[in-house]
Amino acid sequence: MTDFAALRARMVERQLRRREISDERVLGAMEAVPREAFVPESERRRAYADSALPIGEGQTISQPWIVAAICQALELEGEERVLEVGTGSGYSACVLSLLAGSVLSIERLPELAARARLALAAAAVPGVEVEVVIGDGSRGLQDRPPFDAIAVHATAPAPPQALLGQLADGGRLVAPIAGRGADVLTAFRRRGETLRSVEIGPCRFVPLLGEQGF
Repeated sequence: MTDFAALRARMVERQLRRREISDERVLGAMEAVPREAFVPESERRRAYADSALPIGEGQTISQPWIVAAICQALELEGEERVLEVGTGSGYSACVLSLLAGSVLSIERLPELAARARLALAAAAVPGVEVEVVIGDGSRGLQDRPPFDAIAVHATAPAPPQALLGQLADGGRLVAPIAGRGADVLTAFRRRGETLRSVEIGPCRFVPLLGEQGF
C-alpha cells in the first residue's frame, strides 16, 4: 500500500521547505492534511506530485507549493476570518482552516461544491471547519464581510474591487493576476484607502469567471 504519510513529509521537505516556504504553521498544516483525500481515485498515486492535478469539470487541484505560498502570504495567526474564492477540491480550504479562525469558501460549480463537502468530511482532519457556498466568487460574499484574509484560486484580470471592498483594514488578499507572459501570484494589503502589492511569482490558474472576472 502507498505510504501517503511518508509522501506528505517528503513533499513538505522537498517541495516546500527547500523553496522558501518557511512559515512553520503553514508547513505543519500542509503535513497534516491528506491531499490524497481531495483528488479523484485515478489520481491518488500522484497526489503528492509537484504539479496541479485534474479534479473534473475542467478544474484542477493546485500544485502543493502554490497552496503553501498563498497561505504563507496571507500571514495567518490563527483567529482570522478567511474568505476563499474557488473551493475546487476543498484541499486549500482544509489547509486554511488549520491556520485561521474560520473559513468561508465560494464555488461556482455545484458539482464541485458537493464533492468538496464530502472530501472535507471524509478527510476527518481535527479542527477543520469550512463552510462551502455556491456563488460568483468574483463578487465575494457581500453580506458576510469584513474578512481578514481572502485567497483567490483563479486568475483575475485585476484584483476584483468587490473583494477588496470586503477586506478588513489591514487585511490581505492573495490572487493570481493575469500578465502578458504569465499569471503572477500577488499579495495585496489594505491600509485604510491605500492598497500595497507584492509579487510572489509566476503561476498558472484557471480563469476567474464571474461579474468581476473574465
